[in-house]
Amino acid sequence: MFNFKDSYDINDLITIVSILRSENGCPWDKVQTHASIKADFIEEVYEVIEAIDMDSAEMLREELGDVLLQVVFHSQIKTEENTFNFGDVCNDICQKLIVRHPHVFGEVKVNGCDEVLSNWDKIKQHTKGQTTYTETLESVPKTFPALMRAQKVGKRASKAGMDFENISSALERLKSEINELEAAIAEKDSDRIREELGDVLFSCTNVARKAEVDSETVLTESTEKFIKRFAKTEELIRLKETDMTSLGIDELDEYWKQAKAQN
Repeated sequence: MFNFKDSYDINDLITIVSILRSENGCPWDKVQTHASIKADFIEEVYEVIEAIDMDSAEMLREELGDVLLQVVFHSQIKTEENTFNFGDVCNDICQKLIVRHPHVFGEVKVNGCDEVLSNWDKIKQHTKGQTTYTETLESVPKTFPALMRAQKVGKRASKAGMDFENISSALERLKSEINELEAAIAEKDSDRIREELGDVLFSCTNVARKAEVDSETVLTESTEKFIKRFAKTEELIRLKETDMTSLGIDELDEYWKQAKAQN
């Protein structure tokens, strides 16, 4: 018999999920697998990010709960397989935090955040058994968004000394890659266009890294800016009782310039 309460805790959440997964539980919950709900996990994390961006404590509280549910749910699947349980997950992250903070839980002395991060990377590489710089690059998950993965790979490569001296040199490489893309387009070589466009995007992440900005974030901001200007452009055109599709690109561009000037 389930014990209803006015206030629940993590142990109650574990119990609820186990009930939902039980023989007499929820028809949907009990047939889910790691693979079938992995997209849900990603969506929940993105919703946490949205709550942070919106600076909404209420939304953040809810979305963090949804992420926690995902962690408990995946742990429950493994509990049923007698592989590990939620307690093991908690133990492992506690152990990791202790090991990677020897300046807090040990005798190591550090001078500032840069030294903390440097030690973190060394400890991480050691505990994961990584003996080469290549292995640190290969360990960046392929499931990351492409810009995020590219920028992280570039950052890790820089720790091996393979990096641009400054943002100007990174920008020069970007210009060079754009020239190669233009040549591929002129030759109408689809395979080379694909390759060179990828190089341009990768080079953009290097410029972002040297500028100390996040590629994913700035592209998201630019996309939002485009949507707002597009909406304003459409609004201006509708005021003329005209449909966008009836205009040529030059006319649309004039309206775009007007929209840009207004926001």
